[in-house]
Amino acid sequence: MSDVTLSVKGLRKVIGKREIIKTIDFELKKGEVFGFLGPNGAGKTTTIRMLVGLIAPTSGSIKICGYDVSKDFTKAMQNIGCIVENPELYPYLSGWENLQHFARMLPKMDEERITEVVNLVGLQERIHDRVKTYSLGMRQRLGIAQALLGKPQVLILDEPTNGLDPSGIREMRQFIRFLAEKEGMSVLVSSHLLSEIQLMCDRVAIIAKGKVIHTESVSALLSQQERLIWRLVPHQTGVNMLKELTDFVKEEGESVITFYDDSKVGEWNKKLIEAGVTVKEMNRKLPSLEDLFIEMTGGEAID
Repeated sequence: MSDVTLSVKGLRKVIGKREIIKTIDFELKKGEVFGFLGPNGAGKTTTIRMLVGLIAPTSGSIKICGYDVSKDFTKAMQNIGCIVENPELYPYLSGWENLQHFARMLPKMDEERITEVVNLVGLQERIHDRVKTYSLGMRQRLGIAQALLGKPQVLILDEPTNGLDPSGIREMRQFIRFLAEKEGMSVLVSSHLLSEIQLMCDRVAIIAKGKVIHTESVSALLSQQERLIWRLVPHQTGVNMLKELTDFVKEEGESVITFYDDSKVGEWNKKLIEAGVTVKEMNRKLPSLEDLFIEMTGGEAID
């Protein structure tokens, strides 16, 4: 049995004469947390709306647990849960009554399952209180409980940490990891908090101008882009020499940054010394996901 729970191939969306989404491809695997990042107007929310059946793609395919959304919509949707933007809840009802209401829309749903999801999201002590008394973090957890009622294999969360304080963000991160590692769920998370994506996700897709420009495991993405920080005297002579040796040279104050290449760094060092440049310092450094995001998207702001 395939461990791919969500498969997106050749996905396009055209509205009027404007191509919003341009041939997107990616997959989610069982038990992983997948980050979905994009600057303003990149097409991230449009893509998510297509994944959950809110809008139809112009072309391409979306398969959820092997079911094609365009051909077997009901079975595909039975395997997915989602919160797009903010969870819509009835504030004058209790958390339990909200879940009862949504459970009535699902086949063969009983109170035992409602109790299971309440325990899963940790709302046992407040589930019978009115939702208008809930904190933002509690509302987010109740929204996730709603999304989990149908025992989905794929969970899509659009900005799940939005508006949470640092403690709430940490709790949400731990809960999402729990769903993937202990429940075997595939979780797609969109977020503007790049540091959280770096801590939370196994893999990440970066989307810009309607295209996925990079998909990679977070650890591999960072390690492939390892940096070498130089301090050289005279500075400008060293910069000019490095520009002749490698394509990526970036100046930050008195430092010069290049990619780290284990097979070349010794040769570069030798040539700098032969050119009369003193190498005062060389430090290897992994970039942050935020650094890479800014470089890959040309400095555009995240959603």
